[in-house]
Amino acid sequence: MSLAQTYQEKVMPKLKEEFSLVNSLAVPKVEKVVINMGIGAARDSEEDQKSILEELGLVAGQKPNLRQARKSIAGFGIRRGQVVGAAVTLRGRKMYDFLQKLFNIVLPRLRDFRGVSKKSFDTNGNYTLGMTEHSVFPEIDLGKVNKVRSLEVTIVTSTRDREKAERLLEELGMPFEKGETK
Repeated sequence: MSLAQTYQEKVMPKLKEEFSLVNSLAVPKVEKVVINMGIGAARDSEEDQKSILEELGLVAGQKPNLRQARKSIAGFGIRRGQVVGAAVTLRGRKMYDFLQKLFNIVLPRLRDFRGVSKKSFDTNGNYTLGMTEHSVFPEIDLGKVNKVRSLEVTIVTSTRDREKAERLLEELGMPFEKGETK
């Protein structure tokens, strides 16, 4: 069963009852997943940028966009308009497929993995997960990777309540740390 079906058939009715919601549209849901990868020292090399885009595209299953600096920062040697990162936004089926892969395959593959922290929620009910290696994704061929890079996954929810967002992700299968408090 796909994660989208699980949400529709099991998670949505359970959360509707748990939070005493009358309208089904008020039930929290995942709206989108944004995956970011910084370019770093590769900002001057078009060949490295191309490989970053290719690898991020493999991870996400969708073509990413290059992100440019909005303003110059002399301390970092960044000029306005210079490429500083790559990002991709997933919605719908691709989003649910990515989350299922993240929860069931990628996170358990991490070394010494005991669960993700519940402290990574922002005040709007969104969850951000930083990963130091993109090579844990099964699509990445380590023989072709010239440099291991970090990436950031942000799960944007429809609720502005941290507790509801946490329950939503728990029900979808997010492996949170056991016994951790908010």
